[in-house]
Amino acid sequence: MSEKLKLSMLQLDLAWQDAAANRAAIEQQLETVSGRDLIVLPEMFSTGFDMKPAGIAEGTDGETVAWMKSIAQQHDAVICGSMMMQVDNKYVNRFLWVTPKGEVSHYDKRHLFKFAGEDAQYSAGTERAIFQLGQWRIAPFICFDLRFPVWSRNLDCQYDVALYVANWPKARSLQWKSLVPARAIENQSYVVALNRVGVDGNEVAYSGDSMVVDPLGETLLYAANKEVVLNIELDLPELLEVRRRFPFLQEADGFTLA
Repeated sequence: MSEKLKLSMLQLDLAWQDAAANRAAIEQQLETVSGRDLIVLPEMFSTGFDMKPAGIAEGTDGETVAWMKSIAQQHDAVICGSMMMQVDNKYVNRFLWVTPKGEVSHYDKRHLFKFAGEDAQYSAGTERAIFQLGQWRIAPFICFDLRFPVWSRNLDCQYDVALYVANWPKARSLQWKSLVPARAIENQSYVVALNRVGVDGNEVAYSGDSMVVDPLGETLLYAANKEVVLNIELDLPELLEVRRRFPFLQEADGFTLA
């Protein structure tokens, strides 16, 4: 892979509790996508942000994981996004990273959204993750994680892209639009932030506002309230030059996560 990262973000209106319908809709959107390194889907892309996982959540060998493996192989690209999953006797909001070779890695959402009761239904993750894609190091986060800068902190330049997938409500779009650039600036990384659109089964509205922001806080790509496939190419030398010219992370405060 070159020093460029070619990625597609699918800003979608998700069918409520209907994984088959969402998989079919994603396949239709992907008909226009080719030559990508990475395909990004929203948080809980198979169901919407549902707080009743019993009877709906899939296992690690379920249909949607098998489907992701097939899509990754067909497009010769990594495909990623989060979904509700049952793991042993618990439920998690799990970000899946699936390669064309069928390899599956994951990150479990750390900060559960108590305001919606997510903490009562799902178990929180305890470990950060960084995935390697060619020369790129990509750190996944899920929705509410965006509000917690310590969890996202890029100590020792461990990652080049912070990737947030979300079901972030329209009512708090101002906070989304403010926090995404903040995470890019303070961590001197690209931030790829993908949100959904539409109205879910709980009558919560979403306005999209998906964006890509560079390490200086400039918005490279933005999409308002519509279904759309967003394509962009990120440049690693440009990122490294910003860090060379402005080595602010070398002065970052140290800390230990509890």
